Amino acid sequence: MKSTNYYDTFIEVAEDCPVAAAEVPPLKGNDKTVANLQFEMLRNHPYHYTSDDVLFGVYAAKNNLPAEELATEREKFFSKGQACLRASPLTKRYGWGVHANEEGKVALFALESAQYEKLSEDKGLKVVKAMRSKRG
Repeated sequence: MKSTNYYDTFIEVAEDCPVAAAEVPPLKGNDKTVANLQFEMLRNHPYHYTSDDVLFGVYAAKNNLPAEELATEREKFFSKGQACLRASPLTKRYGWGVHANEEGKVALFALESAQYEKLSEDKGLKVVKAMRSKRG
C-alpha cells in the first residue's frame, strides 16, 4: 500500500497562494467541497488523523461509502499513488499550513499565526512548500 503520510514535517502554503491570511473554505451551494471536508476533519481534531486518514475519509464521504466496505475500499484507494496534502486546496488556495508530528498525525496552522511562523523556522522539522497552482 502506498502512503501520503509525512513525519516531523511542516507543509507551508504554496508560493502562489492568493491569500495573506487563512480562510475557511466556502461551501459550493449547499455541498461541502474537498477543502471543507479536509478543513473540518483537521480543525476539529488536530493531531488525531494522519494524512492518509484525511484523504481517504474525504474520499469515503464524497462517495458515500458504506461502513462495512471502508477497509476494502481503503486498500483499493491506496493501491495506487494519491496526491498528498501538499496538493490540498487548504495549502494551495486557503492559506493553511499543515504540521505532521513524529507519529504522522496532522494539524492545521493559519498562515498569519505565530505558530505557523514558528513551525516554518523549526530546524527540527523538514519544511516543504505546498504545490503551486500554476506552472512556474
